[in-house]
Amino acid sequence: MSTLGTSTEPMAVDVRFDEDSLCAFLVDGREISVPLEWFPRLRNATARQRKNWRLIGRGIGIHWEDIDEDISVESLLAPLSQTIPFKNSSG
Repeated sequence: MSTLGTSTEPMAVDVRFDEDSLCAFLVDGREISVPLEWFPRLRNATARQRKNWRLIGRGIGIHWEDIDEDISVESLLAPLSQTIPFKNSSG
């Protein structure tokens, strides 16, 4: 069975920046905005370096050649679920 065209992975189609955020636009119409603080290389990059990006893996990731940074779209959607342990309130 072929899985071409049935990917459930989120895919970007465009990337933009504002003063302190990275904004990714997804193929399904969603827009994700995350703080640049999460990505020190991007935070410290010049505007020109930030604009020099390309999609990788048909949009599952974003690459910045000038600063050697790769970010997956999936990590933009759920960064906290992977880094904060669950705490049970009962003890």
